[in-house]
Amino acid sequence: MKVENPVALRFILQDELYLLNTDKAFYEERETPPHIIERSEPEIKTQPIEIVSQEAKPEVKTPEPTFNYLGKNLKNFLILVHYPHQEFIADAHLAALQNILKRKEFELDDVVILNMAKYSTTTIAQLATFFKPVKLLLLGQAAIPQGMTALALNTPKTSGSRTALYSFSFDEMMDSVDNKKIFWELMKAL
Repeated sequence: MKVENPVALRFILQDELYLLNTDKAFYEERETPPHIIERSEPEIKTQPIEIVSQEAKPEVKTPEPTFNYLGKNLKNFLILVHYPHQEFIADAHLAALQNILKRKEFELDDVVILNMAKYSTTTIAQLATFFKPVKLLLLGQAAIPQGMTALALNTPKTSGSRTALYSFSFDEMMDSVDNKKIFWELMKAL
């Protein structure tokens, strides 16, 4: 009999199906598990592994730079100078700088004077991380640290909360009254 519509099977087949005794024997033989042949696997010989302990190598970190500077940086004012034969700044130039700072109501403890001749490989990022300056004064071309963007001479540049001024070195100012006047006018605005 051929049924074309699966819905018609409901009418042809009975709800209950029965298994005849002769058919039971056929299915019982199939249910017995097949005979399993056991094979012996070859022995695997292992050699003990020697564990060599490696000493933990400490991670090599670049040490934070340390600076020898004049002042205490109480007001985050960084002054970069370049004096190859001095520890910080020449005495006559320090006296002139202190007079300028007093007119701006700053003390030596309020600022940091760093001689870049001793730290020629130091980058501006290292200085910014260490000193966190709000004001930056660069006295002379030689005082500009590595990685610093070009600054125009005697033109203050503000970036965020930081103000930077690149001006004459004291050697250039001591010889010229005009350079002193320009520097003082810029310092009043800084």
